[in-house]
Amino acid sequence: MTSASPHPARSIMVLYTGGTIGMQAGANGLTPASGFEQRMRAGLSTRTDLAPWRFREMAPLIDSANMTPQYWQRLRTAIVEAIDSGCDAVLVLHGTDTLAYSAAAMSFQLLGLEAPVLFTGSMLPAGVADSDAWENLTGALQALSLGQPSGVQLFFHGELLPPHRTAKVRSAGRHPFVALARTASASETPALPAALDYRQARQPVDIAVLPLVPGFSSDLLRAVIHSGAQGLVLECFGSGTGPGGDPDFLAALQQAHARDLVVVAVTQCHEGGVELDIYEAGSRLRQAGVLSGGGMTREAAFGKLQLLLGSGLPVQEVRRLVEVDLAGELR
Repeated sequence: MTSASPHPARSIMVLYTGGTIGMQAGANGLTPASGFEQRMRAGLSTRTDLAPWRFREMAPLIDSANMTPQYWQRLRTAIVEAIDSGCDAVLVLHGTDTLAYSAAAMSFQLLGLEAPVLFTGSMLPAGVADSDAWENLTGALQALSLGQPSGVQLFFHGELLPPHRTAKVRSAGRHPFVALARTASASETPALPAALDYRQARQPVDIAVLPLVPGFSSDLLRAVIHSGAQGLVLECFGSGTGPGGDPDFLAALQQAHARDLVVVAVTQCHEGGVELDIYEAGSRLRQAGVLSGGGMTREAAFGKLQLLLGSGLPVQEVRRLVEVDLAGELR
């Protein structure tokens, strides 16, 4: 969620996690490379319109295909340390493959942080012909220099994108991200539970994601139940429907509920959202213990479950908060 009071940044921390933006050619293809701070300072030496910035290289530098919830905890700590050290804005340089996941996750991990955090990256490395790296990097720094509201956003190709609606939909070109038109299902945010404040410790948890397809086998669902996963994002059809006429599938969902596996339904559609009570095929999922993810994307639901289940809250409280707007994800 973002506040309504943007302010020009006076000191920006740039956190470099790796990703295409700073990659260089290796024996097996492009790979994350150190030394991007020097390249940035050389490339931005003539820019006088940007707020002062510092640079921190995360360890290890990764291709974002290797992003994990454990890394998110290190990234959260680095962002908090940056603000505590005197910076009033943070720019995260990140690979595009999982950038939407990380931005969504950080929007939950940083609940209560009164500072803007932007994520950006590039589809081609800095220095390569027709690269979008400098365009995105300077644009993000300029956006922070002019002032952004508190909270997490993505910046790509001159556009600010919300973390709870954005997905990567193209593997090439200058416009890989799209803000999906999802249905709002809440109008206000309650007081933040103390356990969810950004300074509280978190534990990474195992969250599974299963897309429904015609003829979906409930054996796959049972495999998740027995895997030790604590949460499941179930990608449903349309407005939140599934094989409600399959007794075995419903029995598996009931088993998941009884075993304290938190199951959240999101839609496979790019527009709209989940409303479990419209069709009987959705109502039966609700009766079996499935929770509505409203208009959340897969990325947002995954990140929200990481927060809720990783905060040590009782399962019943987690289930309640899934359907409560915490960071603007249900608006």
